[in-house]
Amino acid sequence: MERMPGRVLVVVPTYNERENLPAIVGRVRAAVPEAHVLVADDASPDGTGAVADELAAGDDHVHALHRPGKQGLGAAYIAGFRWGMAEGFDVLVEMDADGSHQPEELPKLLERLAGGADLVIGSRWVPGGEVVNWPASREFLSRGANVYARMMLGIPVRDATAGFRAYRAATLEKIGLDDVESQGYCFQVDLTLRTVRHGLRVAEVPIVFVERTAGVSKMSRGIMVEAFWRIMQWGLAGLPGRLRRSR
Repeated sequence: MERMPGRVLVVVPTYNERENLPAIVGRVRAAVPEAHVLVADDASPDGTGAVADELAAGDDHVHALHRPGKQGLGAAYIAGFRWGMAEGFDVLVEMDADGSHQPEELPKLLERLAGGADLVIGSRWVPGGEVVNWPASREFLSRGANVYARMMLGIPVRDATAGFRAYRAATLEKIGLDDVESQGYCFQVDLTLRTVRHGLRVAEVPIVFVERTAGVSKMSRGIMVEAFWRIMQWGLAGLPGRLRRSR
């Protein structure tokens, strides 16, 4: 990388990811050797936490955060963000442990952040973005969810549900995390909306998203229903302001 936007912490939330974790951590360390990795494990029954401890013991750029139980993706990321901000990191990155996000693409997210963005999203739905091993129904659902979010919220982001992204610590401080309760897809949309509404700069860079080959997806009907209703609520709450601005 030509430029680094400060000290970088990659937050990797885990629940039953012991098969995937060593490879993902190794790839992150190879892709951006200066970056640190924080594994935020929700007391995985399969021993993922112990694997995280082993990785941390062998590398001073790897850290493990043990949480008392499965509390959801959003809560895991917020805990990781708070840990990183307390430790003085300038950039907080979200990345899945399942291999769907390619660590080798992290440098281009960080370069865009160094270029002036406040939030950079690794996007599947901008030109050059791609998904691999998804059925047509899954792609239709994801594209549709993002069209719905754009229409309801009036945000100029094509992949607001994406989970591969890099924030400036200053961005997270400004948008506030104390009242974030959303999870899953909804968590990503929530933080995107907060960033846009604070007048901060959101950039999207194309990525290749690869469906997991090991472990079990955490996606559920409940996560999708939560996203649908919360986006509707946020959209209706923000409608008066949008109408005033359009006059």
